[in-house]
Amino acid sequence: MNISRSRQQAHAKGLKSVVENDDLSAGSVSKAPSNTIIHGNSIDVLNALPEGWADLVFADPPFNIGYLYENYDDRKNVDEYVDWSEQWMRAVYRALKPTGSFYLAIGDEFASDLAVVARRKIGFHMRNWIIWHYTFGQQTKKKFAKSHTHILYFTKQPMGTGPKKTEQERMPFTFNADNVRVASARQTTYADPRANPKGKLPDDTWILRPQDAAPGAYFEPEMDTWYISRICGTFKEREGWHGCQMPLGVLDRIIKASSNPGDVVLDPFNGSGTTCVSAALLDRKFVGIDQSEEYVVYARKRLAHALEVAAGKSKDVTDSTRDSKVQTATDAFGRDRVKRGPRKARVKPVVA
Repeated sequence: MNISRSRQQAHAKGLKSVVENDDLSAGSVSKAPSNTIIHGNSIDVLNALPEGWADLVFADPPFNIGYLYENYDDRKNVDEYVDWSEQWMRAVYRALKPTGSFYLAIGDEFASDLAVVARRKIGFHMRNWIIWHYTFGQQTKKKFAKSHTHILYFTKQPMGTGPKKTEQERMPFTFNADNVRVASARQTTYADPRANPKGKLPDDTWILRPQDAAPGAYFEPEMDTWYISRICGTFKEREGWHGCQMPLGVLDRIIKASSNPGDVVLDPFNGSGTTCVSAALLDRKFVGIDQSEEYVVYARKRLAHALEVAAGKSKDVTDSTRDSKVQTATDAFGRDRVKRGPRKARVKPVVA
């Protein structure tokens, strides 16, 4: 048996679950959905639906780096991957309202390729190229450790110009600046009377390092940078059955900035369900699509728990007893998980 096949089988075994009846699948969707997670291929589902129904799209697609997914090969050649990416991004463009926004999380390998496709071939307009720098980066032996993800922020329409333009014409998309403002250095450091009392918009670099996390350190939650770590194996937020889980903090800020209560938020690669959970807790409508039946089952369980939290029936979305928290035997690459022993006391390094 070749190594690739054995990894796939190990991953399938690690993900094994009791599959529930699929109450909404690609074949049953004929009108614009809301508040649901659909089992199906996102390209097929979105192209079968009407045009222009989603207000905001967040996509965290496979990065083509060899992760194991059900019914998907994450080791395509370059041209095949870029062509496939163009197909699903065109389907996203079709689903978005004219006033819609699109955020794309992507790795180093294809960030520039997909930015060109989105802008030059499909017609999206770039607003920001965000760098999310996180702690606990993937360690490497022959190059610098990878510790960031690109998040490309596009809108379907460009910013309008000209003195005679109406406010809607000048900004024909949603961006709620006051929902995401942070304290500025003018306020916190210089006591500058010119400072906007509401604060400033965050920078386009989001960061968290352990050494900066202590009270009084340089990067605080209310500071310019986005104070959000990636979801690691020991985090309470970690579901355990999906290798590429986005933190709620990232989606919360995106959804607050680029949508309003009641708007429809779409995730064409639903995965662990973070987008739908964040949207539901922020009083938005949500639609997730995923081709893995197992992922859909677990994501629906996670969403059900989040809705209980929203209804006051449960206290915490990271409750360790939630039904969706299932630790698989293997990681996203099909490798056996490392068994963790009891935590040891932290020892400060001796400085000569």
